[in-house]
Amino acid sequence: MKNIFVLSLVVMLLTGCGAGDGGELIGVQRSSDFFEPNPYGMLFIAQGSFNMGQNEQDVANITNAQTKTVTIRSFWMDETEITNSEYRQFVYWVRDSIARRMIGEDGEGYIITETSTGDEPTDNGFGDRFRINWDQPIETSNEDIRAILEEGGNGEDPLYYRENDRFMGRREYDTRKWVYQYMWIDLQQAAKKTNRYNLERKEYDGKVVNSKGECKGIENRGSFIVGGRVLVYPDTLCWIADFTYSYNEPWTKMYFFHPGFDNYPCVGVSWKQATAFCIWRSNWLNRTLQMDHVPLAMDYRLPTEAEWEFAARGGINGGVYPWGGYYNRNNRGCFVANFKPLRGRYADDGAAATTSICSYAPNDYGLFDMAGNVAEWTSSAYDESSYAYTHDFNPTYEYNARDDDSHVMKRKVIRGGSWKDIAYYMQCGTRTYEYQDSATSYIGFRCVRDYVGE
Repeated sequence: MKNIFVLSLVVMLLTGCGAGDGGELIGVQRSSDFFEPNPYGMLFIAQGSFNMGQNEQDVANITNAQTKTVTIRSFWMDETEITNSEYRQFVYWVRDSIARRMIGEDGEGYIITETSTGDEPTDNGFGDRFRINWDQPIETSNEDIRAILEEGGNGEDPLYYRENDRFMGRREYDTRKWVYQYMWIDLQQAAKKTNRYNLERKEYDGKVVNSKGECKGIENRGSFIVGGRVLVYPDTLCWIADFTYSYNEPWTKMYFFHPGFDNYPCVGVSWKQATAFCIWRSNWLNRTLQMDHVPLAMDYRLPTEAEWEFAARGGINGGVYPWGGYYNRNNRGCFVANFKPLRGRYADDGAAATTSICSYAPNDYGLFDMAGNVAEWTSSAYDESSYAYTHDFNPTYEYNARDDDSHVMKRKVIRGGSWKDIAYYMQCGTRTYEYQDSATSYIGFRCVRDYVGE
């Protein structure tokens, strides 16, 4: 009886494709119209054109931001920079996923080794044929589970510091073990005409360069899939390392994890870590959408430098700063951003170092701290002459630098200026760079998401 029902359903679906079209081309009919809700914590930046580049004197006299008219497509952007609290969600996810893998073999229900149909889960790209069960809480009160976390298990090192690494005997997490494995598809290499699938020979032409710098022939779609590993815990020691003969130990000890800094922008995060965060955030959302049977793939990423500048200008073409004016004070004489005013009087703008998000007025798009507080990573690689050869439609220059590449190839564009920078670096058109594996006390980031449609 069940087989007859399934067969009838298949026949109805096959015959239903042309049942009501009258022989006309009507397209594939969806069950419902698409609607994209506003992403939480993000603002819509409508498509438009603007004059990209500097609108004021080139103080550094490096002519790396020549003015050109460009067009940007619509996108969503985080209203604020990623905070310590938000980044900590990523860090804790990595920690808890490692813990569940460790106790998976000995603790029942922490990993799923077969699907609902009894099949083995597919390989996740890193050799694992299991899925983590996030519905199972980690029972740290259980002595057996606590022993696994302290001694290691399932091929993983202990999650806590060993006794000879402990300070005053404290039982603390070893953050050096919090490694996030991720992957992405290198569409730039896949898009090359020489790398396309050859229908006549039924094979791919061309070669690809993988993340190790190896040039290999293309076997299948998997040749374009690139993997990576990154330590996710911020470099909290950057507060000391960035400054010579300066007492900044309180920020090192408290900035990332103390609740008093929850709404401060996350710093000490390299470009690689920020990129990994975007990939994790994408997977976190898409996993939830799949559970709700929503056939969408929403990906977060770092903004290109053109997108960042377009958003920073707030629709005011030609303004020097995100608020549109030529000055960094309001009509009452108060500074309107967190930077380094008056030859080093850091606290005169209301904050000696970083300050909590939304402490200053937003620009006309509603975006906070597009100038000052912390500078921000972009996805664009830095080249002094990139404005001369990038396209005028969604321009960007990107390069996936390998570990053995020259340090020059590892430069990434940062924008917006920070609490330790003079006003010049807060200007919308000013561009500078930092190395992709560097983590500092004055660079953070925010995410963007592509808008579906225009």
